[in-house]
Amino acid sequence: MHSFMDMLCTIKKGVRTKRISSYDKTGGNGDCRRIDTGGAEILADITGSGIIKHIWFTVACEDPMYRRKLVLRMYWNNEKYPSVLCPLGDFFGQGWGEHYNYVSLPLCASPQDGKALNCYFPMPFIEGARIEIENQCDVPVDAFYFYIDYEEHERLPADTALFHADWRREFTKPEGGSGRGENEWCVISEPFDLNPSVKNNFVFADIEGAGHFVGIHYYVDCPSPMWYGEGDDMWLIDGEPWPGSLHGTGTEDFFNSSWCPNQIYSHPFFGYARIPEQRFGWLGRTHCYRFFLQDPIYFEKSLHASIEHGHANVLSLDLCTVAYWYQTEPHQAFRALPAAGDRLNRPEITQRDVHLWRDAWRRETGPELGTEALWGNETKPRK
Repeated sequence: MHSFMDMLCTIKKGVRTKRISSYDKTGGNGDCRRIDTGGAEILADITGSGIIKHIWFTVACEDPMYRRKLVLRMYWNNEKYPSVLCPLGDFFGQGWGEHYNYVSLPLCASPQDGKALNCYFPMPFIEGARIEIENQCDVPVDAFYFYIDYEEHERLPADTALFHADWRREFTKPEGGSGRGENEWCVISEPFDLNPSVKNNFVFADIEGAGHFVGIHYYVDCPSPMWYGEGDDMWLIDGEPWPGSLHGTGTEDFFNSSWCPNQIYSHPFFGYARIPEQRFGWLGRTHCYRFFLQDPIYFEKSLHASIEHGHANVLSLDLCTVAYWYQTEPHQAFRALPAAGDRLNRPEITQRDVHLWRDAWRRETGPELGTEALWGNETKPRK
């Protein structure tokens, strides 16, 4: 593999650098596109061979959830099905329709307040590339600004692996075999449940073909103060049985951290870009990311990648992921995105909700509808 300096010092022949942008072709300052409600804008429609090297977007829209409602699609080589299908914000590392600063090597959301969306994943194409945005908001996009910087090549090899990204979401439910509900850390009862399979895991990649997996964004909204991350990551390569070639020890371990983190941390390859605003355990929204740029996960026929939602899948979590990989075509068609309204956030758990939990516990634990003074950690003898 060539070093970075080797690449900088090598003259490339037959390569031209080009850009497609939203600049005002009249020479004025109206350097953006308007996208009507229900409309789609083709940002780039490139013929021939080349490699997209950098994408920059920024958007002005009155809908506060536009980052979850705008849909990004990318097509290579005149294919029928998109190789990238994802809500705009989630693709660039911005979960829940929010905007916040985020730093990694291939993707970032930069100031002001994460409103500048950048991608540095190389995206090769052999016979054309098309990038489009669909507006599924209830209001127009007033301004969509963009750069798409790319190289034009005479020809790329026919077996060039192409870039893919797929968004998935699931509101999980307790699946522990004991039927004890959300028994994380054995808070309800012992022993731990067992999970010798991938049956009830959250699946973030289910790929057919040959390629290599290079990254994941993991957006978890936890409706409880309990630690959400005892789940192991599990990888079944080329149809192999459980436990597979790669099997992890916990969610934070998979994301290269440790001991139930609740801190902002940014590394080029991994980190925690968003943590809960309410400092009550892990209640709320956390955004983890991990990129396998030095250690891609290779597969020749298929890849099934999943993670438990709590140990043995005992937790209810709102999980959204974006998986990134390269593969040769053809690829299997992605599942259709849920309607825009079904991609919205679940209601925030507030102090009032927690107080109601306490009231329900008092009524269960204390006599006479819980009028006795109770602190909060008393237990009632089990029948």
